[in-house]
Amino acid sequence: MRTPIHTSKKLEKLVKKLIQTDLSEQCGILGKWNATVFHMDRKKCWLISNAKTQYLVILTNIKMADLKNIEEIFKNAFYGQLIYDGIITDFENVSLKIGGLDFLPTDNDRKTTGFQNHRLQDLDWWKYEFGSLENMPIKDLTNRMNTTPIHIGKGRKMSDYTNSIKEMKKLLAE
Repeated sequence: MRTPIHTSKKLEKLVKKLIQTDLSEQCGILGKWNATVFHMDRKKCWLISNAKTQYLVILTNIKMADLKNIEEIFKNAFYGQLIYDGIITDFENVSLKIGGLDFLPTDNDRKTTGFQNHRLQDLDWWKYEFGSLENMPIKDLTNRMNTTPIHIGKGRKMSDYTNSIKEMKKLLAE
């Protein structure tokens, strides 16, 4: 099982070596993810969001040398965020559901791109509150973004509103 991560154009330019063009296997249980890059204190950070649940994971200070271990870095950050958000599961279960990572070119998912841009504005606002990247509690800020109400579904009912943590719990329980 493989997990596809569609990169933004900016991130695609940075990680050209990782980008694959042929996707032969089906996507895993977690579905596709979208990743974009942003800079904070002249350090490259990645914002990765799940398309089904809008669940966010932030990777901070990613260097070119880290790209060879990016799969391990992502799995550890995702597992750490799950634990922080109160989704208790074991690392092996998470690792099996993720499988391997396939970095793909952008899929122009406008809904997810808009969602990510809104979350980047939240981070930019918190940057002034906390100062530098070292002072920012990244897991706590990601938790705040994951508990923000989101709309999942087609209708306009109140029951269509939820948060990313509840949706990720449902997805991991499958």
